[in-house]
Amino acid sequence: MHKIIKIRNLDCAACAAELGEELCGIEGIRNASADFINQRVSLDYESAEALGKAIACISSFEEVEIVDGNAPVKKESHLREILSLSAAAVCFVPALVLYLLGGYEWYAFGLFFAAFAAAGWSVVRNVIQNFPRIFRGGFHPMVLFDENFLMLIAAVGAFAINEPMEGAAVMLLYQIGELLQSIAVGSSRGAIAKLMEMKSDTAVRLNGDGQEEIDPEELAAGDLILLRKGDKVPADCILTEGKTSFDVKSLTGESVPREVQEGEEMLAGAVNLGNAVKAKVLRPVSESAVQKILDMVENSSEKKAKPEKFITKFARIYTPVVVLLAVLIAVIPPLFDGYDFVKWIVPALEFLVISCPCAIVISVPLTYFSGVGALARIGVLAKGAVCLDSLAKVKVAAFDKTGTLTEGKFYVGKADERALLLAAAVEMSSSHPLAQAFRDTKTPFEATDVEEVAGMGLRAVVDGKAVIVGSERFLRAEGVEFEPSKSLSSVIYVTEDGKYDGCVEIDDRLRADARETLSGLKRAGIRKIAVLTGDSKARADSLAGLPVDEIHAELLPADKLACAEDLKREGALLYAGDGINDTPVMAASDVAVAMGGLGSDAAIEASDFVLAGDSLSALPKAIRCAKKTRRIVVENIVFSVSVKVVLMALSVIAVATSAFSLPIWAAVFGDVGVMLLAVLNSMRMRAKLR
Repeated sequence: MHKIIKIRNLDCAACAAELGEELCGIEGIRNASADFINQRVSLDYESAEALGKAIACISSFEEVEIVDGNAPVKKESHLREILSLSAAAVCFVPALVLYLLGGYEWYAFGLFFAAFAAAGWSVVRNVIQNFPRIFRGGFHPMVLFDENFLMLIAAVGAFAINEPMEGAAVMLLYQIGELLQSIAVGSSRGAIAKLMEMKSDTAVRLNGDGQEEIDPEELAAGDLILLRKGDKVPADCILTEGKTSFDVKSLTGESVPREVQEGEEMLAGAVNLGNAVKAKVLRPVSESAVQKILDMVENSSEKKAKPEKFITKFARIYTPVVVLLAVLIAVIPPLFDGYDFVKWIVPALEFLVISCPCAIVISVPLTYFSGVGALARIGVLAKGAVCLDSLAKVKVAAFDKTGTLTEGKFYVGKADERALLLAAAVEMSSSHPLAQAFRDTKTPFEATDVEEVAGMGLRAVVDGKAVIVGSERFLRAEGVEFEPSKSLSSVIYVTEDGKYDGCVEIDDRLRADARETLSGLKRAGIRKIAVLTGDSKARADSLAGLPVDEIHAELLPADKLACAEDLKREGALLYAGDGINDTPVMAASDVAVAMGGLGSDAAIEASDFVLAGDSLSALPKAIRCAKKTRRIVVENIVFSVSVKVVLMALSVIAVATSAFSLPIWAAVFGDVGVMLLAVLNSMRMRAKLR
């Protein structure tokens, strides 16, 4: 069984990892992970007893609280931290003045200790609370060695060697860094929480007695609703009366309102800017575009990228190693230096403080999370951080034609009358996008025993006759004699008992943003763009004016897969499609993109990214965003590790050579300062995508 538990007050990546480990150690918990950014715990449990133990564990973990999943998200308050820091500063400033003047050592010591107490009381409390957790469900000594413990050792050690200014400064600077980090992380949470505003709180349902205001969750497919000016569309629907314009910025990132007329579809989350209109619900709220966005963004942190997984494993090994090295620095050198242990305690403390991996542990997942959020704002839904990494490496892009490069809104053009009526009867049972063209065609016929032949067409029985509706290739394979149409439209041929009845031309329009999207992909670093389609060669060649390198036509699903495998040899492959027949290629590609509005459920399930508003123009932005995310992650890792290695080396060299001294506050910068700079660098992902 699976359960998501909403929490609050889990503000540390290392703490989230510790909580996850503790939960995994409970008997009956198969898998558990704590997400400090989304503030939730994900559990796979075997029994109610195991769930109860997990809930008790979460509730007793530091300051973590379990909250009602339906409760509104409260704005984070930092009043307590600000008051503590203010009190510490009031004590620290006069203490520093007395310390510099000299002659007031005991007064300065008292004020420095008061500053330490005001700033560090929560650190002391957290360390004390960690002790019982060492023995919970076994022996876990590394639970103690978190950032709170390292900072407490450094501060107490500074007081012990008569450096009270250093001890107070360590705690004051650490808490300032923690506050700024909490504000930065809270800002990212706020950006994601803002997506919740896309969800409508109410819906106006129309019935025989008038209208009623209900919860959108109560809407079902087929319900009639009223959309007044200013209303958010509560569920994906189709306008049945009137015309208006909608603000779709929250879905697609486009600021220009979209004009919608009777018979056209509108996705949930859009805002009605015009007159009141009536619409019919197409699918329940749980299957709407808004819900897909919210679910994907919230679940994205569960699919971690390789750097995230590496950092988590790295921290588990790295922390005990550096603690051991710090102990060795404090103990071994004095044995060869006149047993002067006090002299070597300082570099050991500095080494311990500098070595804390929080800068990397926090900034890496925060960067990926911010990247996922940035994509969501332009209507591109990522299924996890690992998808961003894959997208950043893409070199080759391939597109399905129908419903992807074209609008996928089919309509009947020229047609032979009987062929049209027979095709309409047979296509009623088809899920193929072309079948939509017949939705408004009234036919006296009724088809039975409908059988779909993948990539070819349909077989059925109509009035006791064997009817075939399909492609030119299908009729050739069946040995039917006919003269193929020379039209550039999609052509469906119809036969009865092996005799040719005629054909129906189906037309579709190229997406308005297709050309600019393909050009944008080239500018974003895509080396080759290909089109893979089941259309005839003549119709596929009509795309030759687009900036594409290859066009492969008349492909069956298996042929598409073979083409995709060939393209993958030239670099990481992105494939964008919308239909069930695209799912094998999506599964084989390095990055799969599905059209959220028109795409089939199978295509959406097989994809790594979903275009919620069916707008291709977001793809180049998505690739640039993925590359930027990857670049910032690498920058943070390299910067954090480099600064820490240099400062750790300097802390030892300073004492070994006596050439200079490295103050403990510099070590605090190596931890808190580096962490803060890395977090601020991660916040660059909040900038508007171009």
